[in-house]
Amino acid sequence: MDVTVSLEARYQIARDGSVWSQAGMARPFWERYLDVFDRVRVVARATRIEDPPEGWLPVTGKNISFCPIPDFLGPWQYLQQYRVVRKAIRAAIPKDGALIMRVGSQIANVMSSELRHSGYPYALEVIGDPYDVFAPGVVEHPLRPFFRWHFANSLRTQCLNAIGVAYVTRHSLQNRYPTRRISESLSDVELTGDAVLGGIASTYFSSIELEASSIAEGMRKARTAGPYRIITVGSLAQMYKGVDVLIEAISLCVQGGLDVSATVVGDGKFRASLEALARSRGVEERLEFAGQLTAGKAVRDRLDQADLFVMPSRTEGLPRALIEAMARGLPCVGSAVGGIPELLAEDDVIPPSNPKALALKIQEVLGQPTRMDAMSNRNQAISLEYGDQVLRQRRQAFYRHVLDGTKEWHDRNRH
Repeated sequence: MDVTVSLEARYQIARDGSVWSQAGMARPFWERYLDVFDRVRVVARATRIEDPPEGWLPVTGKNISFCPIPDFLGPWQYLQQYRVVRKAIRAAIPKDGALIMRVGSQIANVMSSELRHSGYPYALEVIGDPYDVFAPGVVEHPLRPFFRWHFANSLRTQCLNAIGVAYVTRHSLQNRYPTRRISESLSDVELTGDAVLGGIASTYFSSIELEASSIAEGMRKARTAGPYRIITVGSLAQMYKGVDVLIEAISLCVQGGLDVSATVVGDGKFRASLEALARSRGVEERLEFAGQLTAGKAVRDRLDQADLFVMPSRTEGLPRALIEAMARGLPCVGSAVGGIPELLAEDDVIPPSNPKALALKIQEVLGQPTRMDAMSNRNQAISLEYGDQVLRQRRQAFYRHVLDGTKEWHDRNRH
């Protein structure tokens, strides 16, 4: 059986028709579906380009095809292209085979509304939380409160109507977006190949698979005095990642006498305003905006040069950047959103959008080398849970459940 998978990522189509993406969503990512399904068709927004950007990787290949949706950014662009976008999404809904939607996603919102009357089965991989995405301070839009209610409510409905739901967190997203429970044995547990046909299954697994090269060799030893280097990694296309909070915290730390600087890996439309914020706080010399780096060694080298990783996000699913930092043995501090509290110790978590709390935590951690060594050891041990062998069986069992449930629906509706 084939599978169609929709998601919110953006891809680029070169003049020769080849499809390209950054490392995390390129061909190796999609090959995991081929462990169970015969072919996979990717449905996502795409733009046309002449040549692929440096460092991007091919997406399509043997048994992997791509169905482009016209690109749009934000609600206004979506409304401007409403008819053509909805037509493309409608055409992308499979006539046969399984359907998995990676959510929250506007593409999934349209697909699920189109499927409401036919009852065509679908499964979900819940990788983000629209309630946090549209929280105050994250998105500046007059309709933000409505979007927050609407998209969170849509995701709850989708989870209740899906034949299977996989979450990237162990508890956080499950609590806010539960699926129907047909029995205690099929709720929030690792699935087996004996999943009940036609039933609702809930499980969790991460999209993150750490390669052996991602794991640092040997244990990291914290330095006992500054200057200290902090690092954060994330897109600057929105304010989700809380880089403004980090800049404010760095300013407070410097005012408190701590010799500290920070590297920001990532790029996007808010970079200029964040650089301006650093200048206004008098810490522009202590902030390095490294831009978008090629995934892999370039990022790992920057992580290895740092003393502390900080993820002050306002919303997250299960952050890959944090797990990769943990794999390098970095002490890490993060905000209490999404799956971050499931990765870090309670004492390493701070409230979101709170520069003062972040500054105090940075000062506290950097002032305790013994604690930093313990954080390093713990973080690296936790990161080992995200190796391929740990997650692959659970993921394959979920896909088999989706395949069996879809096949049962088709068999029942052919008669």
